[in-house]
Amino acid sequence: MYKDQIDKARIPSHVAIIMDGNGRWAKQHGKARTFGHQAGAETAHQIIEEAARLGIKYLTLYTFSIENWKRPLDEVTALMTLLMDSIEEESFMANNIRFCIIGDLSQLSEDIQIRLNDCIAHTANNTGLCLVLALSYSSKWEITEAVKNIASQVANQQLTINEISDSTIDQCLTTHFMPNPDLLIRTGGEIRLSNFLLWQCAYSELYFCDTFWPDFKEEEFYKAICNYQRRERRFGKTSEQILK
Repeated sequence: MYKDQIDKARIPSHVAIIMDGNGRWAKQHGKARTFGHQAGAETAHQIIEEAARLGIKYLTLYTFSIENWKRPLDEVTALMTLLMDSIEEESFMANNIRFCIIGDLSQLSEDIQIRLNDCIAHTANNTGLCLVLALSYSSKWEITEAVKNIASQVANQQLTINEISDSTIDQCLTTHFMPNPDLLIRTGGEIRLSNFLLWQCAYSELYFCDTFWPDFKEEEFYKAICNYQRRERRFGKTSEQILK
């Protein structure tokens, strides 16, 4: 139903998703949390492929936050194993998808880092959807690292204080290679950003829904895009200015 309502000329260039609700979905089904994460991974593959078909240029998925390292060891281990199993390089190549990562990869095991970097290298020349996993990521960590980078440039006289601008910060963030999100989706009923792309989402359209991530299928995705397309993006201007 919603797919037929999508305006193909107004597809968001960059969609970011906080994939929330796996654990609660599993509990609702009387299963362990890992069962929910497995179901969530299947949903992620469906949404990735549909985003590619729709012509979305960038899709960023909040896969694992720095704060998630505080979870029980067995759950973290299961998530890392699932991550390794979910990187389907053949599917990325078949769908012309470029694979990227943002986050503090130093916290990941060496074998996972090798697997991720291999996939990044092998898909680097693909020209379709750029799939970005936010992995071991937090926005506060990212902004702190950007501040350190800028401070270092000033200390080394590569940059003066008066030369620091929004663009300077943009270029020092891990997301420097892509535009800011047009649309941020959060599933699972929570209404917060949870330390995700705080700088980048200053003017993003935010969409929250109660649907747990494993149930967020293509029709729910279309619904979110249709909702986005009904909004007027003013970026601080008036409606009259936008219409000129």
